[in-house]
Order: sequence, then C-alpha cells, then structure tokens
Amino acid sequence: MLLEFEKPIAELEEKLADMKMLASNNDVDVNEAVKTLEKKIKKLKKDTFDNLTRWQRVQLSRHPERPYTLDYIYEITDEFIEIHGDRTVKDDKAMVGGFASLDGQTIMIIGQQKGRNTKQRQMRNFGMANPEGYRKALRLMKMAEKFNKPIVCLIDTPGAYPGLEAEERGQGEAIARNLKEMFMLKVPVICVIIGEGASGGALGIGIGDRVLMMENSWYSVISPENCSTILWRSWDYKEQAAEALKPTAKDMMTNGMVDGVIKEPVGGAHVDTSAAAKELKKVLVTHLKELDKISPEERIDQRIDKFSKMGVVAS
Repeated sequence: MLLEFEKPIAELEEKLADMKMLASNNDVDVNEAVKTLEKKIKKLKKDTFDNLTRWQRVQLSRHPERPYTLDYIYEITDEFIEIHGDRTVKDDKAMVGGFASLDGQTIMIIGQQKGRNTKQRQMRNFGMANPEGYRKALRLMKMAEKFNKPIVCLIDTPGAYPGLEAEERGQGEAIARNLKEMFMLKVPVICVIIGEGASGGALGIGIGDRVLMMENSWYSVISPENCSTILWRSWDYKEQAAEALKPTAKDMMTNGMVDGVIKEPVGGAHVDTSAAAKELKKVLVTHLKELDKISPEERIDQRIDKFSKMGVVAS
C-alpha cells in the first residue's frame, strides 16, 4: 500500500527497476543513468520525509506494513515467554506481554498489538484494549517488580476500547489504577510510542522513567479525525486538527512531553524493520543502564516530578 506522498518515489523506483531490467536483457551499459536516477530517488526521499506535515506523520504511523509490538519483541529480544490473562475476566489479545532477554538482561516487555489482516484485526480488537488488558498489563508489571526486572512498554493504540462492555467492566478505573501504580513501581520503566499513542489507551501503560517516541509516531489526547469531528462535525478538517494538536515526536520533544526521539530509516520503520529494531534496542539498552544506577526511591521521585511539571507554566 502506498500513501499519497509516497507515490512520486514509487514511480521513480519503478522506472529504475525497468531501466535495470532493460539493461540486463539487452546488454546495454546504463550505469551512469542508473546512478543519476538513484541519486534523484535518494534526494527525493530525504526531501519528502524531512518535510512531512503532521497529518502525513499520522498516516505514516498507521502504515499497514509498519512493525507492531510483537515484530519488535521478536527482533530485539530472545527467549520471549508470553504471559496470558488478568486472572479476573479473560486474556485480552489487544495487550501482549511477558518476560524476555534484552542484550542478556531479563526484562518484562508489554505492549498493544494490532493485526495484519481482517481476522487478526478482529482478534486483536484493532489494538484497542479492554479493562482486562490493562489489568493484565498491571499484573505483569507487579510480577516484574516482584522479581526486580525492568519494564519496557511499547505503545501503539488508537485508544482504549470505547464499547459498552468495556465501560461496564470499569475501563476508566483500570486505566486510572495503572497510572497510580506505575508511578510507584520500584523497577526501571521505559515507555516507547512505536506507532499511535492515543488518549488514555496509551497513557494506561505510558508512565515511565523515560518516555520515548519513534520518529514517525504520534502521541495525543485525541486523534485528528475525532478532534475534527468534535470541533467541525466532520472528518474533513483532520489536517487542520493535526496541525493544532501538534502530536508528532518532534512536537512532543519540543514541548517537553517525551525524553527522546528514536530515528527511523528514511521512509519509515516499515521500509527496514530490522534497522528500526536495531536502533530501538540500542536506545533501550542505553537508558536501562542509566536507570540501573539510580536508586528505586530516587527513580520514583524523578518519575513523579517529571509528570507533575507537565502543563505547569511558571510566570
């Protein structure tokens, strides 16, 4: 699938492939032309992806080929053991987690999981967790704390599931409890927005000593489409809503909402999942080493201070 702004690049890449095939079939030397076209493609890619609008970043974060939580888990960790169920209602397939080895260190890794095809999307509920998903996540966090293992949360959700049954089972309470409990965890906690970071659905596993964003992800109280619907009674103003919300990694970094931005390959993480995962792993290992040097009490104090300062304006 090509996004609208990717089409000019795809056209040149198709032209390059045709040129190489023509040269191969007819034994024609087109090396200079190939080099020129490759340079043109490289420049166009850089110019395009360096100057994306906020709405285009949102679109890129939802690219159907973009790596999801389990893709990253299998790329950056070894010996992943998934743990199921919240011990109250059921196992929420939209929230996954378990113990794994990261660079030789045992961690608890948790995140929202989307699906690739229709059947998987239904099973994963489009990455929208029910209350039992957040309760499962908290159970795993408490287990990690019990065994003194750091926690990594990978966030990628269009929001917590807004259905009637979710509200009946206490969606708001489950997220609120997670916020409270995550502030007090004695082990290091790193949260990374890898795709969509929408509303309380993201914040429900988003309280950490370090909150990071992949370069082409977004993080906001509401999606641009829903914001447009509320303000203009139409989805037609989603681009304007995105500009007003400023939800991109660059915006969040500028406003002090996150602690770092993780670079992606030119074109997005889906272009080279292994390279994106390698960069993510490097950043996680670095931050875990830093946090390990800080005492649990000091980490908790810093965590509380960090979030308490958000939205405060000093005159």
